[in-house]
This record gives sequence, C-alpha cells and structure tokens, in this order.
Amino acid sequence: MKVTVFGGTGKIGLHLVRRLLAVGHDVTALVRSPEKMTITDDRLELVVAELDDTDAVRDAIDGADAVISALGPAIDPFLRSGPLTEATRTIVAAMHESGVRRIVALATVSVPDPRDRPGLVDRLVPVAIGLLIPGALREVQGMSEVVATSGLDWTIARITAPIDIPTHGTLRVGFLGRDRVGSPMARTDIAAFLVDQLVDDRYVGAAPAISN
Repeated sequence: MKVTVFGGTGKIGLHLVRRLLAVGHDVTALVRSPEKMTITDDRLELVVAELDDTDAVRDAIDGADAVISALGPAIDPFLRSGPLTEATRTIVAAMHESGVRRIVALATVSVPDPRDRPGLVDRLVPVAIGLLIPGALREVQGMSEVVATSGLDWTIARITAPIDIPTHGTLRVGFLGRDRVGSPMARTDIAAFLVDQLVDDRYVGAAPAISN
C-alpha cells in the first residue's frame, strides 16, 4: 500500500515509518523538520511543510491508500492553542477531496469510546490529566473527535504509557471496564498495531485501548 504518515518523526512515529517500510509499504511522510527523520529508504518520500499548509497536506495524501496519524501534543501544562486539532481537520478534508477512506490515528485512554464501561480509576484519569496538562487533553480529545466524526473508515488506538523497551509481543486490545487492558506498551508494539490496522477491519469505527 501507499501510506501517508503524519507525526513520523516523533518517538512512536519513527518506529511507525520503520515498520511500514519493513512490511513492504511505500511511505510519504509530511515533516516540518526533515533532519529528525533518521530513516532513509527508496520507498520513503518526505514532504517538508507545516501542518497548516493545506496544499502540502493535500499533496502528501493525494494518491495514498491510507493515512496514519501519530500526531500527539507536547506534554506542556501551558499549552493553550489547538494546532493539532486544526491539522487533523485539514487532513480529514484532504482525504475526502482525494477519495482516501482509511485513517488510523493515535490517542490516549482519556478519549472515551461508547463501548467502554469505565470504573472509578478510568473516570479519574482524564480528570487528573485535565488538571495537570489541560491543553494536551483538549488536543487529544479534539483530534479524536475530528477523526471519529469524519465519515471515514477510522480506527483510533488508545494508549496509556508508551515506553522504550524491546518489542514485547503480548498485545491486549479492548475497551475499558470490559477487557483486560493494561497500561505500559512498547513504542515498537504501538507502531506495529497501527500498521496492522491497514489490513484489519475489526476496529473500524472504534477506539480500542491497547497495551502489552
């Protein structure tokens, strides 16, 4: 497949690009700082632009089979604006214009899914995040709402605690209060799950929580 990636130079994004290439996909990555893309491959194309560059976003998506967004806000208690939410709106609009249907995105468990049956701890997590880093919470929830109401074939993978450990191989997928989903997850395994969704329709229209 030809896959367009946003957020490809982040901690999860680099694993994502590497995984896509390893399993044979062609990748177009829109990046603002190309020096952060430490991967070189004949099947990797970089589009250097800001996320608010509508034409560049459209060019990056045009001709793709799917889009994966690994965008995530800075963990900054003083974050006020919502550039990533607006960027996600731009991505969704470009997908509609180009006829690209499949989008896989990343979020946290602070984003609810209707299938959740959250317990007390699950309900307290977004409250605590909202007190500590309210801007980041607004961004994550805003991006997820844009994706979930896009009318596209979407999947949002919700994570809790991404960590840098070797690939673990044990994956738990499900919904809060209903399935045994933990917290930590190797960033390599998060990337692998996102890539696997390109050929798996079990979670289309859903936001499963995932962990090792």
